[in-house]
Amino acid sequence: MACKVVRLFLLINLLLQIPETSAIVPAIIVFGDSTVDPGNNNQISTVLKSNFAPYGRDFLGGKPTGRFSNGRIATDFISEAFGIKPDIPAYLDPNYDIKDFATGVSFASAGTGYDNATSDVLSVIPFWKEMEYYKEFQSKLRGYLGDDIANHHLRESLHLISIGTNDFLENYYIFPTRSSKYSVDEYQNFLIQIASNFIRELYNLGARKIAIGGLPPMGCLPLERTTNIFFGSECIEEFNNVAVDFNKKLQGRVMGLKQELSGVQLVQTNAYDKLLEMIQNPSQFGFENAETACCGTGLFEMSYLCDKMNPFTCSDANNYIFWDSFHPTEKTNAILADHVVKNALAEFR
Repeated sequence: MACKVVRLFLLINLLLQIPETSAIVPAIIVFGDSTVDPGNNNQISTVLKSNFAPYGRDFLGGKPTGRFSNGRIATDFISEAFGIKPDIPAYLDPNYDIKDFATGVSFASAGTGYDNATSDVLSVIPFWKEMEYYKEFQSKLRGYLGDDIANHHLRESLHLISIGTNDFLENYYIFPTRSSKYSVDEYQNFLIQIASNFIRELYNLGARKIAIGGLPPMGCLPLERTTNIFFGSECIEEFNNVAVDFNKKLQGRVMGLKQELSGVQLVQTNAYDKLLEMIQNPSQFGFENAETACCGTGLFEMSYLCDKMNPFTCSDANNYIFWDSFHPTEKTNAILADHVVKNALAEFR
């Protein structure tokens, strides 16, 4: 009897170590690229960083954290919508520890992709390395909470994956290595197989709630539209069609994995249609500009090309869908996150 009382006391004590939230999902765990990187690239040797003004000018306290936006990114809003916390820290940020990471952490790295060759372009964290950081995090979490509580915590946590655009726009369509080896169709299949194996490994490590994002209408990113200047800077339909095809294939694979992996809750968070709707009808969402970026001239502005010396940065980012030539503004991120939470992620709430 005394042993049971002691075990109960220890269990209660461990539970009290988890920061209190009102959420059913106890943590948001993130993998991916610049769309969900809150600052991991700050800690590695790469030119692809955003830890300087004007990035983050509308973030809490006006701090440039390494997020590729004027403020919060979509996963921050998702965390808040789940009642957890208003922003998710970067795993490599030395200002946070396992107590912070227990309720949400991001392993994402701007510039990375499913394909290892994509991460090599700008010397960023490859996708497989994000998995290694996750395993390290699991070990720390078990040391913090104990095996049983940590395992339960991981099973109930929502694992989000947002990646893939760089594989096409920064790799396949720029360098001949992959395009000479694979057709677009074959390259899509190659990437989806990597995604499938990643999900299987998450599952084998105890994850049961997983959401994977599709590709956006990448032909409508400001950078791509500027390359189409002789045709009125319209969206590049070829790239959008590739995204649509990829998303259909990914959805098919998601359905297959749901059958394969017993007990998994797996969804695809496809924001393609919502973002395209915003781009085609900006005024309906309170935007004035869908073609060029707030931080830019309508040409190539991202990372160090979008800096405090840039004289063209707009005064109010809320009027723009895009912050720089690749990334959405905080307002866009909030709208997309709300859409994803109410639709694809509804089953987890």
